Amino acid sequence: MAAHPSLKMEVGMYEHLLVPVDGSALSDKAMASAIGLAKMLGASITAFTAEPPLPLMVVEQGAMAYDAQAFQAHDKRCEAHAREILEAYGANVRNAGVRFDGHFVITDDVQQAIVDMAVKKECDLIVMGTHGRHGLDALIHGSLAKSVLAHSQLPLLVIH
Repeated sequence: MAAHPSLKMEVGMYEHLLVPVDGSALSDKAMASAIGLAKMLGASITAFTAEPPLPLMVVEQGAMAYDAQAFQAHDKRCEAHAREILEAYGANVRNAGVRFDGHFVITDDVQQAIVDMAVKKECDLIVMGTHGRHGLDALIHGSLAKSVLAHSQLPLLVIH
């Protein structure tokens, strides 16, 4: 069901939403909000998840490298986990009648990966959840939403 043309003009004409997800209750909440918004606007959703790279192995003498099999096994685990997350969200989005696409990367720079994916997929709004950390908690754990906001030229809808 397409949105009424005058509604799209008033709301800002968002046609393609990027929703970073990780399978948590917070990303479930962000996705539910994105689905409602996408239905109202006639927009599509691209879900995106990032998996961590293999951590650096440190021994007393310095860093050691993994062998090729360890990297391949890690990549397969990451891909399986990402597909599981994206397929679950994809089913919910499609069941709501919204066009869906899902992507993942392996990176330790999640905020830049989110921004890069939004640009690559030509999204015009990022919808993501935040824990709403403040003070010392925000200093220690950081805020992914704040980092994305600082690095992106796109509007960001933050769900708390």
